[in-house]
Amino acid sequence: MSEPVIAAKSPFPVEVEAGKTYWWCACGRSKTQPFCDGSHKGSEFSPIAYTAESDGKVFFCGCKHSRNKPLCDGTHKTL
Repeated sequence: MSEPVIAAKSPFPVEVEAGKTYWWCACGRSKTQPFCDGSHKGSEFSPIAYTAESDGKVFFCGCKHSRNKPLCDGTHKTL
């Protein structure tokens, strides 16, 4: 399995809307980070769906190595 590209060594804070689904980029190649733009096509990666439970700010993983994908768990601090 190949490693994803590290898009950022920090999380992406995003204001989300309850009930809306967001497609998080898992490969790290998207130009619209932290969301998928289809750059994974032809690779083993697929975007991960995140449906917001409530309105508010969430922190999407930027390093693509979180154990809590698609949300940040602080793994970027060890890379």
